[in-house]
Amino acid sequence: MVRPASEHPTELELEILKILWDDSPLPVREVRSRLETKANRPLAHSSVITILNIMHRKKFLNRRKEGKSFLFSPKVLKENIAGDFMEDLMSRLFDGSPSGMMLNILETADIDSE
Repeated sequence: MVRPASEHPTELELEILKILWDDSPLPVREVRSRLETKANRPLAHSSVITILNIMHRKKFLNRRKEGKSFLFSPKVLKENIAGDFMEDLMSRLFDGSPSGMMLNILETADIDSE
């Protein structure tokens, strides 16, 4: 049975988006290299291509052909993804209450008085 696609980026998809938000467009080999550096382990080229293509189908990425390679860039803004995550968290954990969420952040975060 196939797992339904997540409306939010998965952990790996989010790592790829962070790489591309910092620097894009990038070819698969460069995305793979940066992921390997962060993960400190080898990743198969075909696995990275598969994830990038899934992200393109989910409309998270733009893709354009240059020579024999595809270059990928983010189609979604970091602020929009962050907002979607925050809305989901607020809805699921704080029953849609922004003040409840903010109170929790203020009570549990180590905030400098300055």
